[in-house]
Amino acid sequence: MRIKTKEDRRDRIKFRIRKRMTGTAQKPRLSVFRSVAHIYVQVIDDLNGQTIASASTVDPNVKGKMPKGVGGGNIKGAELIGTTIAERLKEKGITRVVFDRNGFLYHGRVKAVADAARTAGLEF
Repeated sequence: MRIKTKEDRRDRIKFRIRKRMTGTAQKPRLSVFRSVAHIYVQVIDDLNGQTIASASTVDPNVKGKMPKGVGGGNIKGAELIGTTIAERLKEKGITRVVFDRNGFLYHGRVKAVADAARTAGLEF
């Protein structure tokens, strides 16, 4: 695969990460995707091919909790998504996950999601 764009570079990193990491029913994969304006998180069981839980800044339930100045494009919004996904997983009885940064660098909003999920009770 030739790297011509930033997306090609991220895809190459994503494939390299994904071949070493899989999610099971007991320890699913927490995948983070960030766009310019929003952040999305899915918890995936790769063996069964099912999404166990998801949260995003476009979700009406999450959007209603956001105070003024908090959005999907900033770190405070990412922290809100991290705590939301942790609460949704705890309701389903899941406390251990595998963190998949999805080819993004581990800083900024991606790190904020991970740290917030850890402080809310997830282990990874």
